Amino acid sequence: MEMFRAFLNSPIGPRTTHFWGPTLNWSLPIAAYVDTKKPPEMISGNMTAVMCGYSALFMRFAWVVKPRNLHLLACHVTNETVQLYQLSRWLRAQGFSQKKEEAEAAQNSKDL
Repeated sequence: MEMFRAFLNSPIGPRTTHFWGPTLNWSLPIAAYVDTKKPPEMISGNMTAVMCGYSALFMRFAWVVKPRNLHLLACHVTNETVQLYQLSRWLRAQGFSQKKEEAEAAQNSKDL
């Protein structure tokens, strides 16, 4: 019981935004993970790149803020990882579709 009371009253406990911010922020990496099952053509490259930058900035913030917020850091490390994976999927899909268009153009020029 004493451990629970210490957690409850700590500077990063559930009575502070240092706890609830990261807790609610976990929806971002969870949503990104769920989106890994969707086709890469549905990924927004711009938004994914912005999310990578956002998580990188907040990883730095979570490390520097007093008291250090490891809960927020873990959330953004996870989000950065999943967003970078999504960005790699998007980039591969863009490269593939570009090669496909070039192949179609080459085929069409041969047919003429």
